[in-house]
Amino acid sequence: MSIDQYQFKINVTDEDLTDLINRVKAARLPANPGNEDNFYGVNAAYMRELVDYWIHQFDWRKAEERINAYNHYRVEVEDVPIHFMHKPGKGPNPIPLIINHGWPWTFWHMSKIIDPLTDPASYGGDPTDAFDVYIPSLPGFGFSTPLKRPDMNFWKIADLFHKLMTETLGHAKYAASGSDYGSLVTGQLGHKYADSLYGIHLGRGLRLNMFQSERPWDVTEGNRVPAGVSDEIRDGMLAFQRRFASHVAVHMLDSTTLAYGLNDSPVGLLAWIMTRWLKWGDTHGDIETLYTKDDILTMVSIYWFSNSVEMTMRMYANANRYPWRPSHDRQPIVEAPTGMTFLGFENPPGVTTETRVQAYLNSHESKWFNNVYLNAHEKGGHFMAWENPDAIIEDIRATFKKLRK
Repeated sequence: MSIDQYQFKINVTDEDLTDLINRVKAARLPANPGNEDNFYGVNAAYMRELVDYWIHQFDWRKAEERINAYNHYRVEVEDVPIHFMHKPGKGPNPIPLIINHGWPWTFWHMSKIIDPLTDPASYGGDPTDAFDVYIPSLPGFGFSTPLKRPDMNFWKIADLFHKLMTETLGHAKYAASGSDYGSLVTGQLGHKYADSLYGIHLGRGLRLNMFQSERPWDVTEGNRVPAGVSDEIRDGMLAFQRRFASHVAVHMLDSTTLAYGLNDSPVGLLAWIMTRWLKWGDTHGDIETLYTKDDILTMVSIYWFSNSVEMTMRMYANANRYPWRPSHDRQPIVEAPTGMTFLGFENPPGVTTETRVQAYLNSHESKWFNNVYLNAHEKGGHFMAWENPDAIIEDIRATFKKLRK
């Protein structure tokens, strides 16, 4: 079956563009005193900068042109719309690779790695490492919308993506990679469909039952900082909690309540999403060390124009409401050969880049996976393929170097 019949072009209407700018112009920002250091969230001075840029300088049509330079497709799998960006590999034997993003990512967060993975020879690599790359928008995200199923979560996405790769696209065997929520999707592929995979690559080894505790909204699961730990470890644990606590709690408990505001206000949407990029990325407090204003507004616009924020946030609650259940009782639970990349900003408290791999091997999470390749890099944070694309490219190639044979 030819993929050409599913071709798709991103083309936001002029009416939607006009509506967006009118809403941005009408935004009423808070006064926000005493928040120059972003202690209470993104400070209003920078938000005013972005709002002004959005109104007077940002050009969605140019962004759209850059995105549409790649081939895009949109299919339906079990009545669920799935958009994906695709580029065929250049080499003697490219293997298919699906790359899964997280929240608040978009498929465009992977744009820095698609060309070197498909055409390694043009980037100083070995042509035998080429991949046919597929980068989907998770169902309910971006242009994989509208999502009418209210119960979507990571393990249900994995079922859909397996059908996409094997039945819709006709690949008998494929590789998979993912970060953040995409690590859960990819890990589930490696658990349930290991026989159809060359292997998987993860940005982080997440337990597939991670949202099944009695306190799924609590990143600490009710645990306090242990007594007697060093100040360095204590401060690191508290900083980690501050970065993720509100995100997980609100998305788990009140996603739709928040969505009323974010779905109505593009500036509110910008603030909520951008806070994650600022605090989770290796930004040193300055988001523009990683993202230009055009980058920020391009990816927030994808959320806005696709009217997708409610269902994307619901993925957290649905991971708890519809619990993951193992498909087999073999060990390790994720049988597919697994490579992992660790970036320095996400090192656990008290762990350095030099000790990161061993710390992982000593952890409970490592027992879940058939680990065949592990590598730690100093640079970068949560949004891995955007923050340190060279590391991701290197580690994906290395993970599958032998597995593809």
